[in-house]
Amino acid sequence: MQTRQVMLNYRGLNETLPYLFFFLSLSLPLLDVSVAEQPELFLKKLQQCCVVFDFMDTLIDLKQKEYKRSTLNELVDYVAVSRGFLSERAYPEVVQMVSTNIFRTLPPSDTSEFDPEEDEPTLEASWPHLQLIYEFFIRFLESQEFQPSIAKKYIDQKFILQLLDLFDSEDPRERDYLKTVLHRIYGKFLGLRAFIRKQINNIFLRFVYETEHFNGVAELLEILGSIINGFALPLKAEHKQFLIKVLIPLHTVRGLALFHAQLAYCIVQFLEKDPTLTEPVIRGLLKFWPKTCSQKEVMFLGEIEEILDVIEPSQFVKIQEQLFKQISKCVSSPHFQVAERALYYWNNEYIMSLIEENSSVILPIMFASLYRISKEHWNPAIVALVYNVLKAFMEMNKFKREELWKKLEDLEIKKGLENDRIIPT
Repeated sequence: MQTRQVMLNYRGLNETLPYLFFFLSLSLPLLDVSVAEQPELFLKKLQQCCVVFDFMDTLIDLKQKEYKRSTLNELVDYVAVSRGFLSERAYPEVVQMVSTNIFRTLPPSDTSEFDPEEDEPTLEASWPHLQLIYEFFIRFLESQEFQPSIAKKYIDQKFILQLLDLFDSEDPRERDYLKTVLHRIYGKFLGLRAFIRKQINNIFLRFVYETEHFNGVAELLEILGSIINGFALPLKAEHKQFLIKVLIPLHTVRGLALFHAQLAYCIVQFLEKDPTLTEPVIRGLLKFWPKTCSQKEVMFLGEIEEILDVIEPSQFVKIQEQLFKQISKCVSSPHFQVAERALYYWNNEYIMSLIEENSSVILPIMFASLYRISKEHWNPAIVALVYNVLKAFMEMNKFKREELWKKLEDLEIKKGLENDRIIPT
């Protein structure tokens, strides 16, 4: 009791507590005391771990830091194997210990204009302790004895806001743990789900329209991918609005490459849930189609192909004309990677079946570009791909081969096709 009283007297005085850590150190292992004594010792060790050390100075408090690391390791193991440790008294102590350690002002970047694509991230100096605290908290949330009805008094909206702020950490190791923590909280606290979605919505809107800087966009999108997968049908209006007003504008930011894979996954998840959203999504992507960045164009083309992989024929008809006007521009691009990525659509069997079904609409849109490329493009690999596309159009059942052949003769590219042995003479 005396140790506990001292602990209570000094809690929060981090400038004094590190030097008392030896005195307060509870070296007796949890699993070495009787089952009846374990809950009380567990609480004392949680309180002990509320001491926060300065890791910016690597030469001070070395023994105390090691004691804390050892205690945290012990807590992680104890939560994993023990039963009956989660008394109602433990919940506030756990949340207090976790909050004291992880909620902090994030350090500024080492560079004034940090570029996540080019610069090395600033790694968290206190990671030897933070990692164990995240491990402990995840096991706490995943415990079979965990009761959300008790924990909701302490894991509340304020806790969620502070947790979401940490997603801006430059350290990818921390963001990965935060992703797991938030996912577990979303799964167990039904009353916090709408609030979590709203705050993620707000983070994305600030990111798109104000700051264009937030390190944890990819991780938040990864969580959303799982959330969207669990949406009940029919989709609520708020979910559809989130797709159109938030996820689609995310394509406009400069650092799209950092999170595009996760963003595209979320978009496809929505369309698999509700195919009628396909038309507004594709029209939104065409609205924000990059004009000067070939790297982003390649990403857009990849995402469109993912969408076409799951599109229903009835939805394809609605967007085919506008979409293939853009694809026609892409195959004409002087940047060979853009042209190549667009021409690869004709290697996709499902997309080919859609094109064949609607060739009377698509061929007139594409033909002029294909002809011009075959005559003018500087890259022979692109020219070869174009010839393959023309051959594919000729082999489609619903198109009259003789009619295309006559056009090819008129455009004087028959000889080139014969020389490359793409079509028989």
